[in-house]
Amino acid sequence: MLTIDTIRRAPKALLHDHLDGGLRPATVVDLAAEFGYPDLPTTDTADLAVWFRRGADRKSLELYLETFAHTVGVMQERDALARVAAECAEDLAADGIVYAEVRYAPELHVERGLSLDDVVRAVQDGFLEGERRAAAAGQPITIRTLITAMRQFERSVEIAELAVRWRDEGVVGFDVAGPEAGYRPTRYLDAFDHIRHENFHLTIHAGESFGLPSIHEALQWCGAERLGHGVRIVDDITVREDGSIELGPVATFVRDRRVPLEMCPTSNVHTGAVASIAEHPIDLLRRLRYRVTVNTDNRLMSNVSLSGEFAALDEAFGIGLGEMEWLTINAMKSAFAPFDERLRIINEVVKPGYAHLRASQTRVVAG
Repeated sequence: MLTIDTIRRAPKALLHDHLDGGLRPATVVDLAAEFGYPDLPTTDTADLAVWFRRGADRKSLELYLETFAHTVGVMQERDALARVAAECAEDLAADGIVYAEVRYAPELHVERGLSLDDVVRAVQDGFLEGERRAAAAGQPITIRTLITAMRQFERSVEIAELAVRWRDEGVVGFDVAGPEAGYRPTRYLDAFDHIRHENFHLTIHAGESFGLPSIHEALQWCGAERLGHGVRIVDDITVREDGSIELGPVATFVRDRRVPLEMCPTSNVHTGAVASIAEHPIDLLRRLRYRVTVNTDNRLMSNVSLSGEFAALDEAFGIGLGEMEWLTINAMKSAFAPFDERLRIINEVVKPGYAHLRASQTRVVAG
């Protein structure tokens, strides 16, 4: 079994992480005091961390999303957004992540007068500062941004245009998130059309709390390049008693086309998408060689890190260092960064990093 130290030292890539789901508890308390947000359930940082974790683990995506009222509530000022983004970059880098795409919904952060562009500017400035701090600490990281539109609102085209407008300043793609039930992906075809016509990148939350129709629509009607979560793809996979496996048409398409699955194991347990880590379909999907990636989703709400997710998968399925590297390369191949940048990180950071860890393990065994 891999040690947590080895997992942290391994270079990792992250494609599905929500900015408003990854604040430090102490930062939530600080920002609430600084900007006059009165509704926190407690100002004790330890108790607040427990509150978020307990509130999120209610086996319902809709209930899970309720906890975001407080993180979004303290992220309504430019300085607050910049601080959260900078700390996000630092925290991810400290966890051994060398490339990350962090997503957020600008439309949720305009309650105190910021424009959508003001929000993006503040977050991008924060990420740049966080990258500088991480590099100075000897933990370089590349942060890119996904701009998200919320399903329950009616601003998807406007948000898609915003994402494209910032494509040359660190924004690499567009996403749609929020409650799946009652908000099918086909409601947002105009936004998706705009993204495709602008030769931009698209990922869609699909197949988390809703089933195969959500995945089918996201792919065939909306043109998604990646699937956020996508756990319900297993509804189209039959595992027989003799161990043989039959893939249905959607599952076959996803595997044959190498559609990346942005899987978030602990979050999927908390939202009720799966019963436990041990029962998570990520093990079956990785063995079938789907383009699986491992992600955090919401580090504060689920009390996770990417290293912790890999540790849980290693304990449940014995993935080892080789599978960790494969999963990391999957993520880098699936990233929305330009091809040359992806290739550089794979060849100059990821592969040498894992080679060094394997050599270290060999020396320990030999010694």
